[in-house]
Amino acid sequence: MECGGSGDDRPLSARHPSIRPVGEGLKNSEAGTSHEQALGLPEEYGVRPAMVEDLQAITDIYNQAVSSGGASADTAVQTVEERAVWLHSHTPRNRYPVIVVQQAGTVAAFASISRFHPRPGYDAIVELSYYVGLGHRGHGLGTSLVKWGLQTARELGYASLNTVIFADNAGSMALMRRFDFIQYGLLPHAAEDSQGVRHDVAYWYHSLS
Repeated sequence: MECGGSGDDRPLSARHPSIRPVGEGLKNSEAGTSHEQALGLPEEYGVRPAMVEDLQAITDIYNQAVSSGGASADTAVQTVEERAVWLHSHTPRNRYPVIVVQQAGTVAAFASISRFHPRPGYDAIVELSYYVGLGHRGHGLGTSLVKWGLQTARELGYASLNTVIFADNAGSMALMRRFDFIQYGLLPHAAEDSQGVRHDVAYWYHSLS
């Protein structure tokens, strides 16, 4: 995908010099290490902090979800520049990590822990998001990413981990129940996807205290 609208052909690292690896609390790891085993990842997959060099893959995976509908309230595909702004918003990086799951050097999925709300009174709670590439679904990566979110949010001392999910996204709704998240709200006909379908939105939380 080409970046549009910036008129700047420099590499992203030059245009956004403050963007560095996100998720400094997670050391780079190779497939098959104890960390991957703890997350239940298949042995051919590894997990590490997201880097600027991953932005194209992150954008591609996210846009698969946007284009297919049913998993994102973005109604148009994103540019790499737009995803760079999203990545850069996860600061400080040791509090708001972003990780990628890779197989043989190819990014297969990504996940993030983000601010739940910009006002500081909400700083004790965070939101988990995760996306798995089309060619890597059905391998339990979503399950591993929810495990990572819970483990990491707890280690970072947050009070609760929250998710916002289209209520007809059966797979993600089932994962929330599997990991004992509690649904605390349902907003009817709240969000429209890229296909023009309007979805109910479910709000879930998992207490970590």
